[in-house]
Amino acid sequence: MTSRPQPDRGLRMGTPQGRWVLLTTVLGSSLAMLDGTVVNVALERIGADLDASFTGLQWTVNAYTLTLASLILLGGSLSDRLGRRRVFVVGVVWFAAASLLCGLAPDVGTLVVARALQGVGGALLTPGSLAIISASFAPEDRAAAVGAWSGLGGVAGAVGPFLGGWLVEWSWRAVFLVNLPVAVLIVAVAAKHVPETRDPAAAPGLDWTGTALVVAGLGGLTYGLTTADGGGPGALAWIAAGVLALAAFAVVQRRSRHPLVPPVLFRSRVFTATNVVTLLVYAALGVVFVLLVLHLQVVAGFSPLVAGTALLPVTALMLLFSARVGALAQRIGARPLLTAGPLVAAAGLLLLLRVGEDASWVGDVLPGTVLFGAGLTLLVAPLTATVLDAAEDRYAGVASGVNNAVARAAGLLAVAVVPVVAGIGDDYTDPDAFAAGFRTALLICAGLLVAGALVAAAAVRRPPERPAGGRLPVEECLHCGVDGPQVHPRIPAGGGAAAGPHPVPLEES
Repeated sequence: MTSRPQPDRGLRMGTPQGRWVLLTTVLGSSLAMLDGTVVNVALERIGADLDASFTGLQWTVNAYTLTLASLILLGGSLSDRLGRRRVFVVGVVWFAAASLLCGLAPDVGTLVVARALQGVGGALLTPGSLAIISASFAPEDRAAAVGAWSGLGGVAGAVGPFLGGWLVEWSWRAVFLVNLPVAVLIVAVAAKHVPETRDPAAAPGLDWTGTALVVAGLGGLTYGLTTADGGGPGALAWIAAGVLALAAFAVVQRRSRHPLVPPVLFRSRVFTATNVVTLLVYAALGVVFVLLVLHLQVVAGFSPLVAGTALLPVTALMLLFSARVGALAQRIGARPLLTAGPLVAAAGLLLLLRVGEDASWVGDVLPGTVLFGAGLTLLVAPLTATVLDAAEDRYAGVASGVNNAVARAAGLLAVAVVPVVAGIGDDYTDPDAFAAGFRTALLICAGLLVAGALVAAAAVRRPPERPAGGRLPVEECLHCGVDGPQVHPRIPAGGGAAAGPHPVPLEES
């Protein structure tokens, strides 16, 4: 693979190479984003075909999220240090190889291992996708390029559930195998058209110890929580080991010369509070996106195609209105929206309680998902803006990466524990049993959203001080993937981002 030198001023949007770079990054980010959500539509068919227990289905979801959440910060550091195109292409190839293993998996154990490997590939390609745009395009075109990336990625996110349902109608294995030709196209275009870039100011060392502790901590907690319904000392031992590993991670971060998570970030009360809101909100989201499509198939009798379209209103609303909500947050402050958004989403979940055996998509499913999506639309843009404004410019990339990792870890742990608490187990194929557990799970998720709103109202109070500096406009940094908040690109060495609007205030003074 040859390295194409980057022009002094960067690429321009209207040039052929600029369009190829945009296509490559959109396709790459869509691979990881869609696989984090489309697989949910296939769970019912996977369970039937592989005779999987509900725990097996949980791990089919969580194995991917575990490695992705644990390694995404390391992936960003590797991209800056080794080359953004190189790490991105390695991630795509790795992701494709793991997708092939998923598609050929003879049993649920093999599928879980392959999903974990997929998450490793996702952690390598996800940060690199937007970083390539940020580093490759000329400063005057950078915001437009990110906006185009965001919009096209949002279209992919909106179409994803429908596409996933259509593929599952043919075979659940197609959900994974469809990644292969897309990956071949990405690698071919990247090799020919994407310039290689590095950050000469990147830290010379990598926090391998911290990464290992995150994997061990989240893995131990997830395994312990998933098996907690069986009782006994084994589950408690795994939970304790996970907690100890995460505590050790916190100690290592304070002492490390090159920490994955700079402790200075959490000196900001606003940054800490916003991540608590993220933890609560995305815990609820993770559970809803897994259980809703299962409920629609097991209880309501919907086909995978129809069940997949249940999430279409959520992504469509985010695609259409997130930028406008970002502009509204600039006028009225972020705190009212961070408070109202989770409450509106919780109301949508309460409406979904009435979805039962004879449910209608239009009369029963659509009102709840529209209200749920409206709440998320009010939340996501101010959440991204608040995280960025709580960090200095030099920490913008890692701050948004931490926020994204927190969101994914929240979904990971919630998918492990909430079904256990709700009483959903290996009798999940029984419509009556699953319906009872689903209602309990929705109430828990609504409670998590209300808690997130209360934290936002109480703790996100005053705008943080941050030095002046160029950074991409927040409304241009939105993405309609609902599996995690936007990962903001790190500002390339030697040049700020395109000039954007003033930082979003957290409340009106």
